[in-house]
Amino acid sequence: MIAKPLWLRRPMAASGRITATRSALKGSGVNTICESANCPNLCECFDKGVATFVILGDICTRGCGFCAVRSGTPMPPDPSEPENIYNAITKLGLKYAVITSVTRDDIPDGGAAHFSDVVSYVKARAPGVGMEVLVPDFRGSEASIRTVHAPGVDVFAHNIDTVRRLYGKVKPKADYEVSLSVLRMSKRLFPLTPVKSGLMLGLGETETEIASAMEDLRRAGCGILTLGQYLKPSGGRLEESGFVPPKMFAKYEEMAYNLGFTRVSSGPFVRSSYHAACLNNK
Repeated sequence: MIAKPLWLRRPMAASGRITATRSALKGSGVNTICESANCPNLCECFDKGVATFVILGDICTRGCGFCAVRSGTPMPPDPSEPENIYNAITKLGLKYAVITSVTRDDIPDGGAAHFSDVVSYVKARAPGVGMEVLVPDFRGSEASIRTVHAPGVDVFAHNIDTVRRLYGKVKPKADYEVSLSVLRMSKRLFPLTPVKSGLMLGLGETETEIASAMEDLRRAGCGILTLGQYLKPSGGRLEESGFVPPKMFAKYEEMAYNLGFTRVSSGPFVRSSYHAACLNNK
C-alpha cells in the first residue's frame, strides 16, 4: 500500500447542512452514488446540499475492480423511483441533477426505460431543472441510447474510466470499444446534446496512453472531460499504482483543451459529477 501524499488528505467535516442533506435523501427514499461509492467529496457536496442520484437499485451485475458498489443479483426496478428522485430534488432545491445507475445486464434494455421514466417525471414537474444522465454501456445498444435521450436530457455522460490497455484489469466485463461506441452513437443521433466522459488516473496508465484515450474520446464526439485520481474505496478493490500530482493534472487539462475539448475538469478529487452544474454550464 502506497502512503497518500499531502494533497490527498482532507479533514473530516461535520455540519448541520450535511445532516440536513442526509435527512432529505433518507426521507425521500433515494440512493446516492456519493454514499454507495464512498466518494471522497461526500462531505463537501452534502454541505452544499448537492448529491448524485443512483437509480435501478444498489447492486450491480458486473463488479468492476475499482468500484465500491456491491455486485450480485439485483431486485427489479422500483416503480416509485421517479417520484422519489423528484421529491429529493425538490427538498434539496436543486437546479441541476445528475442521475446515474448501477449496471443492469439482467434487464433487456439495461435499464434505459427506467432512466427515461425518471427524467420524464422530473422534467414534467420541474422543467427548469437541468438533467444530466451518467449511463452504463447498455452493451452498445442504439435502442437503449435513443430511449434515454427521449425525454430530452441536457448532458449525456458515459465514463470510459481507464485507458485501453487496462480495461481487462479494471473493467473485466466491459469493453473499451463498446464504451466509445456509446459516446459516438449519442453524438451522431443527438448532435446538440453535449457528450461527457471521464478517466480515473493512478491505475498504472502512462502519459502516452492518457493522451491516446483523450484522442479516442474526441473522435467519438466527446466535448466534456473529467480527470481524477483513483482512490481505493475499500478492501478487495484494486490498489492505487501511484498518485498523480496536481501539476500533472494541470498538464492533462491543457492537453485536453488543445485536443478540442470545450470543458475540462482535472484534479485529484475530480469525479464525473463533481461540480457538474458549474462545469456543464461554462
